[in-house]
Amino acid sequence: MNKVNKDQVKGRYKEAKGRVKEVAGQAVGKKGLEHRGKTQKDAGKAQADRGDVTADRPKGS
Repeated sequence: MNKVNKDQVKGRYKEAKGRVKEVAGQAVGKKGLEHRGKTQKDAGKAQADRGDVTADRPKGS
């Protein structure tokens, strides 16, 4: 079983915050908020993916 690292946690948190902003922007018709949310969501996904790679790598590599 893999341990969870900080990049995974922070990335998933950013991804969730971005998703909320994106949906809120769509709901109220604010394209800027929607765009910022999508950008934040994508950045969070990239950080979480980097954490996944790091977690899968054996110690000392």
